[in-house]
Amino acid sequence: MTVIAEAPERSPRAEKMFIVLSGFFVANAIIAEFIGVKIFALEDTLGIAPLDWNLFGQTGSLNFTAGVLLWPIVFVMTDIINEYFGRKGVRLVSWLAVIFISWAFFAAYVSISLAPAGFWKDSGVASGVPDMQVPYALIFGQGMWTIMGSIAAFLVGQLVDVTVFHRIRAMTGERWMWLRATGSTAVSQIFDSFIVLYIAFVLGPQHWPIGQFLAVGIVNYLYKMLAAVLVIPLLYLVHAGVRRYLGVAQVEQLRHEAAQ
Repeated sequence: MTVIAEAPERSPRAEKMFIVLSGFFVANAIIAEFIGVKIFALEDTLGIAPLDWNLFGQTGSLNFTAGVLLWPIVFVMTDIINEYFGRKGVRLVSWLAVIFISWAFFAAYVSISLAPAGFWKDSGVASGVPDMQVPYALIFGQGMWTIMGSIAAFLVGQLVDVTVFHRIRAMTGERWMWLRATGSTAVSQIFDSFIVLYIAFVLGPQHWPIGQFLAVGIVNYLYKMLAAVLVIPLLYLVHAGVRRYLGVAQVEQLRHEAAQ
């Protein structure tokens, strides 16, 4: 008679790690959506002369949303969850992020509709803001096209990322962790970078010309790829911390289960 050995149960530490990673992932995704309403000039921030790039007939300086500061962290969290909790783990936290991002935007719109207290409306007069309700509504009340584009791009990008990650893993085994992390980002961010711009600014009320859409999309994609490469050392640092926290046996069990 053949005896089938049961796989050892996950340790409480592994479950805690998943909860912490999921919470950090969702929190960063929500914060990135809200701070992304600000557009910053990269050259001015670094104190260098404008690069005056020219692409598809579009010229100018390098401008990005402030949300790009946090998306590299989301990339790392995605790869860590992918590595130890597999497709189901990434899909779960991705759907949770979409649900909570949608809920956060709904809460923002409800709060904007509330009648402001008189003393609060006038509280920014000394700082040159005659009516606090106006900037509050502008910052938190992002356009519906932008919200739909951002959520759609995020979800599609995450689902593509997990698929490509495990395709590379199936071909390379446990070797070259950097390759499956960077390779999955390279493919998924094509969708992420262009979907959000197409929905928000081509289909949306601004009706960007295709040249502008392609130029901005390519610049954003190149930035994300540069960020993905730069965070490779951070990825290995996090993996080393996970190995010390969980122990070699639990790490290998999780990686084996995630690869199935």
